[in-house]
Amino acid sequence: MTATTEIHCFDDLLRAARTLRERQRLLFVFAGAELPADATPAQRERFAQGEGGALVPLMCVDKLPEELQSFDALVRESQQFELPGQPWRLVFTAALSGTPTQAPSEADAEKVLNRMVEAVKSGALGAYLPFNRQGVPVQLG
Repeated sequence: MTATTEIHCFDDLLRAARTLRERQRLLFVFAGAELPADATPAQRERFAQGEGGALVPLMCVDKLPEELQSFDALVRESQQFELPGQPWRLVFTAALSGTPTQAPSEADAEKVLNRMVEAVKSGALGAYLPFNRQGVPVQLG
């Protein structure tokens, strides 16, 4: 993606990926939230209200832009893999660029997805664009 691309919703990201000269592969890490065992009563209360907690990667996938119609389609697909009581709260996104004629391979994507999962676990999230379940970009921190 270019620095001038404005992303106001997930579908903006999808449109941008489809218009770039180099073929793209989009990467997604879906993260839920857990309450740490040593949480304070105030943290527990916030968590009960759907706020706070520690991000935990739940699942990941890569897609070519043409394999994905919209954010709603991604949400529907993700729901097939959600475990009961463990919904994802954020999806972290990244894009891999290929060449004008070839998108990055699934093997290339797997390496980066593994790094993304580790980044979510460690809280090193600055390189990824997070979206909430409504497809709206989220600013963390």
